[in-house]
Amino acid sequence: MEFVKEFATFLHQNEIIKFGEFTLASGKKSSYYVDLRLVPSYPQEFRKMVKYLENDIAQNIGFDKFDSIVSVPTGGLIIASALAIETVKPLIYVRSKPKDYGTSKSVEGKIHDGMKVVMIDDVATTGGSVVNAIKSLKEVNVIVKDAYVIVNRMEGADKALSELGVKMHSILNILQITESLYDQNLLDESVLEKVKNQISK
Repeated sequence: MEFVKEFATFLHQNEIIKFGEFTLASGKKSSYYVDLRLVPSYPQEFRKMVKYLENDIAQNIGFDKFDSIVSVPTGGLIIASALAIETVKPLIYVRSKPKDYGTSKSVEGKIHDGMKVVMIDDVATTGGSVVNAIKSLKEVNVIVKDAYVIVNRMEGADKALSELGVKMHSILNILQITESLYDQNLLDESVLEKVKNQISK
């Protein structure tokens, strides 16, 4: 997996992934922090990432098998927008809470009954934001069978999504990233162990 190795190294070199002690938005402690919102600041790598995602979806699902790409603001939406332009696919997105003015919709963009979509997000931990988005889509009878993330933190998102009948795909997971960096002597073993412990909890 040449892309995995290259991308993991890129994330590390540009401090898009950092190892240490961090507190996440959920209040949970973590031995690393990954912020993919920095990737679009590196257009070459951003484009490589989007092309890799595009190829993966083409092979695993097929672009003729769904109507639109859907995402959740903001991290995933930037990736989904680039993907939509590359593939000339319609794009819709789900707000985390409906706007309280105008039409007060939670799903933005053109939808129809029984429409099939593929969900795109940047990072999945427990899958909370994607789960909420899938529920909002189900309410308007939009069908989601597959969700793609760039990095799976391997802390329960797969299970949370499968309970809703959605298969989660990831371009990379945190173990692949950490092991790749360890193999290249960019991380020491204690960091790798910390990450492994965090996943197994």
